Amino acid sequence: MGESTVVADGWGWRFGANPSTSVDGVSFTIDAGERVLLLGPSGSGKSTLLRGIAGLLAPDEGASSGALTVLGHDAREQRGDVGIVFQDPETQAVLHRIGDDVAFGLENQGTPADQIWPRVTESLELVGLDFDLAHSTSALSGGQKQRLALAGAMAREPRILLLDEPTANLDTAGAALVRASVEQVASATNASVIVVEHRLDLWWTFATRVIVLDARGCVLADGSPAAVLKNSRAELAASGIWLPDHTPTPVPVASDTRIPIRSSVALLEAQHVSIRRPGGAIVLDQFNLNVTAGELLAITGANGVGKSTLGLTLGGLIPIAGGDLRATEPLARGVGQAPYRWTSRQLHTRIGTVFQSPAHQFVRPTVRAELQLSASTAGLRGRPNDTAVSEMLERLNLTGQASANPFTLSGGQQRRLSVATALIARPSVLILDEPTFGQDAHTWQQLLELMHELAGQGRAIVALTHDDKLVANADRRIELGMS
Repeated sequence: MGESTVVADGWGWRFGANPSTSVDGVSFTIDAGERVLLLGPSGSGKSTLLRGIAGLLAPDEGASSGALTVLGHDAREQRGDVGIVFQDPETQAVLHRIGDDVAFGLENQGTPADQIWPRVTESLELVGLDFDLAHSTSALSGGQKQRLALAGAMAREPRILLLDEPTANLDTAGAALVRASVEQVASATNASVIVVEHRLDLWWTFATRVIVLDARGCVLADGSPAAVLKNSRAELAASGIWLPDHTPTPVPVASDTRIPIRSSVALLEAQHVSIRRPGGAIVLDQFNLNVTAGELLAITGANGVGKSTLGLTLGGLIPIAGGDLRATEPLARGVGQAPYRWTSRQLHTRIGTVFQSPAHQFVRPTVRAELQLSASTAGLRGRPNDTAVSEMLERLNLTGQASANPFTLSGGQQRRLSVATALIARPSVLILDEPTFGQDAHTWQQLLELMHELAGQGRAIVALTHDDKLVANADRRIELGMS
């Protein structure tokens, strides 16, 4: 075996605001050149472990146990040797132009000036960002920002590369390109690579090793991909971990919860609409769409085509650039037909929107308080508020995190909380941007069943997604094309 790059010896971590440990007593050694696929159910501590290896867990954030060393030293002393791509790419873009953003890390680590721009250009080409170096980072879509973050990490040629769901918000072609880029860099540099992903069909053959965490943040399995699948299949499936050769089948919603309004009642009508990215160019022009009661509608398309911008526009959060977007009765009753002109309270109870980056929606110190705020804004007071909050926590597997700070949750838990804050207001239309991001097989199924249940109650569910499994279970699909 090669040089040991990461050694965990009974290491654990508990965030100060969280009543339970995120990672609990994990032990393993990772050698140079190993390609590790890190798996586990939502909330098992995968992202926390990556942050620990990257040296990004400050002592004042929580308490650690055991030891975690990188290249023989405390992880916090070796940050220059570790590149990390976070779940939320919005947190990693620091400069206005994409070329400067990738160059920033190289400049900070003292890369010779004559090497910086060739490496910037090469890294952007590797991840398929075919833009001028002066292109604005704020004009990128969420998926493009994900690729920008990866380019910035790979340009530094780190000895350890940590990737937290690097393809979660990417279209199929972009995801395949990222996978190939990571493999190329890993082969050229002999870097250790640790990937957290739920898209196992893409990464299973990349990995030379699989480490699995259970729901408590302990190591459940560790070995080659073939050995882990052979020896621990039952345990993995029971934990909700996606398997490379299994697709979950949602439990059908009881027939008496569905109502026969599946086609004709349009709650939102868009006619010849032009849509502009905030501060940017037109991304959709002369677009027509009806959002229909009782339907789960999946909207798909390549990164940058305008899915998120469309979602914000349908949700009344940004104005149309042309054409006509109107709400119909009874959605518009008492507030007018233009959602963009409604107050925030009027929107909250009529059209709920869940952003691509869930943390953008959190404003309270605990999970329970976040839901209580949303419930009270929707008009639920006293006992109805408390009951609705408790029911929503249980429904979306968040009861154990009720007193935790939303920002200490895993990405998958944050996604479910953002969905919960919208649902508790009982809107007639729900706009969900990548609703299944970060979910294990169990929580994915729970979310899908909930979406079908809401549609069965006559609500309209619009999912902007790259999740082929979700699309296969939608009532209708619209694919946006590049203009």
